Amino acid sequence: MNDHGAGAWLALFSGGKDSSWALYRALQRDLSVERLVTVHPRGDSYMYHVPATDLARLAAESIGIELVEVEPDDFGAETVIDAGRQGDVELEPLETAVRDLDADLPGGVAGIVAGAVESEYQTSRIEGLADRLDAELFAPLWQRDPETLAREMLAAGFEIRIIQVAAAGLDEAWLGRRLDEDALAELLSLNEEYGVHVLGEGGEFETLVTDGPHMDRPIELTYDSEWDGTRGSIRIEDAWLG
Repeated sequence: MNDHGAGAWLALFSGGKDSSWALYRALQRDLSVERLVTVHPRGDSYMYHVPATDLARLAAESIGIELVEVEPDDFGAETVIDAGRQGDVELEPLETAVRDLDADLPGGVAGIVAGAVESEYQTSRIEGLADRLDAELFAPLWQRDPETLAREMLAAGFEIRIIQVAAAGLDEAWLGRRLDEDALAELLSLNEEYGVHVLGEGGEFETLVTDGPHMDRPIELTYDSEWDGTRGSIRIEDAWLG
């Protein structure tokens, strides 16, 4: 068995605000995060943040931590299965990648950093993975107040862009918008009116962190918007480090 006490930490990382904040808090606690792990889902996913995960490479370069990319051939999309089984199927390629790292890294994997906020579906599976590896789980956003978390991110200097929307009250003007104090105030109003989650935990919107105190250089983007009348996303044409 590996000596996990001296092992490495892995951060599950999409480039979005939640996983980026979890990573930032882990680094603040001096956890030895030696790898970022990004899963690239094919199509819709129960387990993972989907849009723009390819930009995780740029974010990792700016952060200065090596990125491990998991690109499963199939998440079971061809087969109609229940949501619980779907989550288990989606976890398998991640678990394989983490076990490979546990074998390869000196001291193995000591812990996993995750950005889950309220999803018991997601968190229970990550907890199970950590338990099977005899590793710790650091989930600093778990069951925290969403508004407080958003304000902490902004106060720390996170630059957060909204890259996908799919909820009542969120129109095309939100695509590419920076999540700042004004946007947060509007989200709080939309939460009261429509039940929109302030952090988009229900899939109402997805984000990309383009700059922050843990990054050496910002991510710059050129993009178009795609909007179908009720939902939309940005289509990134080019991205680079500033």
